[in-house]
Amino acid sequence: MDRQRKEGGAAARRNLFEGIPEELPEELMTILATGNGVTIERIVSKGQASPEGFWYDQETHEWVLVVQGEARLRFEGEEEIHLRAGDHLLIPARARHRVTWTPEDRETIWVAVHFSLAGRVGAAGPELEGQVPGGAADWP
Repeated sequence: MDRQRKEGGAAARRNLFEGIPEELPEELMTILATGNGVTIERIVSKGQASPEGFWYDQETHEWVLVVQGEARLRFEGEEEIHLRAGDHLLIPARARHRVTWTPEDRETIWVAVHFSLAGRVGAAGPELEGQVPGGAADWP
């Protein structure tokens, strides 16, 4: 047990809202946990958006949850999606997307989970069929 505490294991308690600097000249990304092909991170945005013409094109699937604040995302060839606190979204691997807006007057805090399915990185696979029309998915 002492070893786990020293290494930040199961006994290490953290708070999602702590450690956020007053000024955020760029997004703050903090890895919360990682292992077995899964990475969980906290992202804090305050007025940031993807650079003009830039698209994320990731090797892994990403599930995002807006915990606080709001944001707008756009998937290539689709309408913009406005996310508010509590909204979550599955972004399939290789779905080109970008953040188009976050408010400048308050933080938007996201939790992002990056993962692959059954070793099929880059392919939605049958597990996601019907949930990812046109590249974006709103889970029920």
